[in-house]
Amino acid sequence: MPTKKRASRRAPAKKGAKTPAAKRPASAQAAAQDKSLREHVLYLLRGGGAHVSFDKTIADLPAESRGIKPAGLPFSAWQILEHLRIAQWDILEFSRDPKHVSPAWPAGYWPTSDAPPGPEAWDRSVAAFRRDLKAMERLVSNPSTDLHAKIPHGDGQTILREALLTADHNAYHLGQIVILRRLLGAWHE
Repeated sequence: MPTKKRASRRAPAKKGAKTPAAKRPASAQAAAQDKSLREHVLYLLRGGGAHVSFDKTIADLPAESRGIKPAGLPFSAWQILEHLRIAQWDILEFSRDPKHVSPAWPAGYWPTSDAPPGPEAWDRSVAAFRRDLKAMERLVSNPSTDLHAKIPHGDGQTILREALLTADHNAYHLGQIVILRRLLGAWHE
């Protein structure tokens, strides 16, 4: 028995009709995408997702362990911390200062001593790392920062690229500190 076609209660779609998400004015949609991108980048910078945060990585690391290189590893926790601080500072300054001059590679990015030169050196390095991370977060979260514009004094870099580089570099070396701490028996989850 033939079936009757049911009449649709909806009006037929017009040719070229947009989906509900696309009904927003282009400027509102672009603003929402920009906000979302900034939130995702900030999440990465702060150690979100599968990444361990800076604060968790360094929390309660005994002072006597900071200058030890476990067998098979080329760096101590102090050397990695200082490298993180210097590299993050360099990326931040490049991103915002056309007169910034980066340190010589590789000597300018790694401390020569295995251990902090004094009891306050670790705390100063931690504070400087946190300060520069917050500055990068402010740069990314500032709506007047064009994340996609080429940095005028660079050779194609953008603030978005530099922020992602910072997050990636930090995650890589923070992972090294976690491994180092595990080898020293100084990692407690």
